Amino acid sequence: MTTDLRPTNTLTIDPERLWHTLEVSAGIGPGKAGGLSRLTLSDDDKAMRDQFVTWCQDAGCTVTVDPVGNIFARREGRDPELTPVVMGSHLDTQIAGGRYDGILGVLSGLEVIRTLNDRDIRTRRPIEVVCWTNEEGVRFQPPMMGAGVFAGVHDLNWVLSQTDDAGLTFGDEVARIGYAGSVQRDAADIDAYFELHIEQGPILDAQKVPVGIVTGGFTSFGAELEIAGENAHSGPTPMAARKDALVGAALIVARLHEIGWGYAPEGRATCARLDVSPNRYGIIADQATVVIDVRHPDPDLADEMFQKALHALPDVAERSGTDVSKVKDWSFGDVAFDAGLIDLIQSTARDLDVAHIPILSAAGHDAYHLSRIAPTAMIFTPCVDGITHNENEDIELASTVPGVNVLLHAVLRRANA
Repeated sequence: MTTDLRPTNTLTIDPERLWHTLEVSAGIGPGKAGGLSRLTLSDDDKAMRDQFVTWCQDAGCTVTVDPVGNIFARREGRDPELTPVVMGSHLDTQIAGGRYDGILGVLSGLEVIRTLNDRDIRTRRPIEVVCWTNEEGVRFQPPMMGAGVFAGVHDLNWVLSQTDDAGLTFGDEVARIGYAGSVQRDAADIDAYFELHIEQGPILDAQKVPVGIVTGGFTSFGAELEIAGENAHSGPTPMAARKDALVGAALIVARLHEIGWGYAPEGRATCARLDVSPNRYGIIADQATVVIDVRHPDPDLADEMFQKALHALPDVAERSGTDVSKVKDWSFGDVAFDAGLIDLIQSTARDLDVAHIPILSAAGHDAYHLSRIAPTAMIFTPCVDGITHNENEDIELASTVPGVNVLLHAVLRRANA
């Protein structure tokens, strides 16, 4: 990058340094099409964590790790007895993910600390940057695991016992890569939490607005469903004698699709994963697993969508000759972020002359869990055409810098309050 996007005589981040940091990240765990495939607790995740820790230590931070692998980098304040202002997000990605989802939030937090160091600015409160473990929920489910343990939403031992497709446990893998920390953090030890994130939607990019101030999230419900059938020959077995798990799964997929359209355009319903066994020619499937996902900005309608999906399961079982059971479920997003922090971000954006709009998030974020235990707010920055969870995910530096500067000044004001 060659263009200096820093206004003169103003406290601002170093855009070229932020971009270089993002580019280094983009080389760790590359995907097949220019993005990233950096699954949580993988060797690539370890390499990125190691790089992040090195950057934080070089910036003078004290780094600690908790038992679920969350990384905290602390820049001490003038009064170390005060609780810290925390910024963060995640460094793990989807299996075919982009370079900025979550990553921009963590590395923007690091850039805030570097900028304060550049100007030798000491804040009253400590400031921390956190990398939460397994936000994406690709390898281990549900998503936002690390933040969930920290906020008391999930039991630590339960999370450590969760397995991936290869039967490897979360606990063994976090230890294998060297990030099974021993520091037990007190969930009450946070003054405020800020999370900067790409929007993962098209609104900011389409309206050419650099900052979205997130007021809350879509309520989301998810579940893992198991369909148990019976193997049989696909030729001689009469239709009436079949117990076809794949048929059961297909009926669920079709039903979720209908539910989503029934609540469009605000409602969304997805079956993002289908596993079937034995998945071979000539044999009826005896086992299938489907993951369902429904979302709506109205909590009551989101719950209504979810209940419709669950109420369809007995009919699915009867029509496919199978047994259908719910083995795991989760929910997130029914939050309203802290009004005081929203006001702070709004006033900061106005003072910096940065255009901004209120916005809802349709995706899941670690901030949802943090909002249960501390004043929490989110800042969205644009992503090109709203493309995300896709290796073509992209951002423009000029439209990103204003949001990171808003983060810088909002955190600075909170840390000196």
